Amino acid sequence: MSKVKTLEPRTPRNLDTPTDLKPEGVKAISEAINGVLADTFALYMKTKNFHWHISGPHFRDYHLLLDEQGEQIFETTDELAERVRKIGGRTLRSIGQIAKLQTIKDNDEDYVDPEDMLLELVRDNKALVASMREAHEVADKNEDVATTSMLENFIDAAEKRVWFLFEASRAADESGH
Repeated sequence: MSKVKTLEPRTPRNLDTPTDLKPEGVKAISEAINGVLADTFALYMKTKNFHWHISGPHFRDYHLLLDEQGEQIFETTDELAERVRKIGGRTLRSIGQIAKLQTIKDNDEDYVDPEDMLLELVRDNKALVASMREAHEVADKNEDVATTSMLENFIDAAEKRVWFLFEASRAADESGH
């Protein structure tokens, strides 16, 4: 008699979380939040890319600003994904899925002028705000007040990032660099 136990495949478990939201609402909200989440990861990676590759006379200020903003962006990812799971939806599973869903474009250039970095991040943060507003509308339509509330806070934070990036880019432009 063999002492080795044969491993049998486990029966798939149901991941549906109990919710009072309608199934079609869960689906719509999950899709909207997963789109926001994909763009959030894309923006995080671009912000860190620019943080790592910034140069020039404002190096220290920009480097610290982008590091702070990257951390703030990354912190939202878990809350977004967990919100989808809390309502019984499925969230992102891979980099490949992020690549399929993201609308914020990557920047793989060897060199990007620091002011161009800031302006690109202004545009991308504004695009993320627009995406979050659309997701907010979907959540509101489906009476998901927790998701709308979460998104309102994230929209405010993204608008603050836009403001800081815009002002930093103006300061650089006015100084002649």
